[in-house]
Amino acid sequence: MLLGHVNPQTQTVTQSLVVGVDAGATSTRVAVHALDGTRVAYTRAGAGNPTAHGLAKAVAAIEEALAAALRPHDGGRVVGSVAGIAGRVTEMVPALAKVWADHGIAEGPRHIGDVPIAYVAGSAEPDGSLLLSGTGAVAARIEGYELGVIADGLGWLLGDEGSGFWIGRAAAKAVVDAFDRGLPVTAIDAPSDAPGARGPVGGPLVTLVAGHFLGDERPATPRGVADRIVRLAQADHMRLAALSSLVSQAAAAGDSMAAGIVREAADRLVATLRRVHVSGPVVLAGSVLTSEGPIRQAVMELLDGETVTTARDAAGAAAWLAARALLPEADAKARHAAFTAPPVAT
Repeated sequence: MLLGHVNPQTQTVTQSLVVGVDAGATSTRVAVHALDGTRVAYTRAGAGNPTAHGLAKAVAAIEEALAAALRPHDGGRVVGSVAGIAGRVTEMVPALAKVWADHGIAEGPRHIGDVPIAYVAGSAEPDGSLLLSGTGAVAARIEGYELGVIADGLGWLLGDEGSGFWIGRAAAKAVVDAFDRGLPVTAIDAPSDAPGARGPVGGPLVTLVAGHFLGDERPATPRGVADRIVRLAQADHMRLAALSSLVSQAAAAGDSMAAGIVREAADRLVATLRRVHVSGPVVLAGSVLTSEGPIRQAVMELLDGETVTTARDAAGAAAWLAARALLPEADAKARHAAFTAPPVAT
């Protein structure tokens, strides 16, 4: 379903416009701005990542969002556009050029990967580094607003250290190990009262993780709990990523097991960043690092002494890159905050 917002007060403005696209694996966002930074439209549609969802579906989602964003405007007013897309960008070039032409835009969008766009969402400086942790994790050095050196981002099976998936897998592994060592089934519902445990005692993380997988189900034995969680995780490995927020919740409640996972995740993320970072700001991006909580706090402590900023709106960042080529450098930097401001909820 398409969601969007168009500012009626700017519909009659005759300024030139720029378009920014943030096409991700879960949703597509299109921002339309005047060159002074005023946002005149912001729309959302379905997933626009061609690798995850196929070329046809990705193009259709971007076209849907673009059409809604331009509906009050003449496409001929668009003087620049940038599309931030993860995945097979080369295949998108002719397809999006046609979409742009169909909407009266003289030239198709300039294509940039999602990593530089995420960096620009947090900084107007041309050189710096990105540290991203969401479902996956990656660090990158940005040079002249373009991707320089990259580290990790190798996927959930063999990489993405410190990502939401990595954090969730560490939590599930720790809880499964606790039950395999004899933690009684009663620890799921009474973490502070787990008599008879032959191994580790329970805690908030055990309660949260076991509840996430089992619901009201209670296997008869500790080994039965461990086996059931393993089978459910193997059947849908992406359920592990959802545990990341539970680790933060448990760590905030004083759970030592969760606190250890938080520390290790932060250590691994910052170690990845150190492989690429030379100078300039460090932009934090991705849900794990842009949300207040123990993991962001631990990373911030490890980065003490660095200039650290937080990514804001990626579609607006793409629009800013399009405008930057048309503006004096000082004006472009001064307007960066207006372009990347989070959209107003509607």
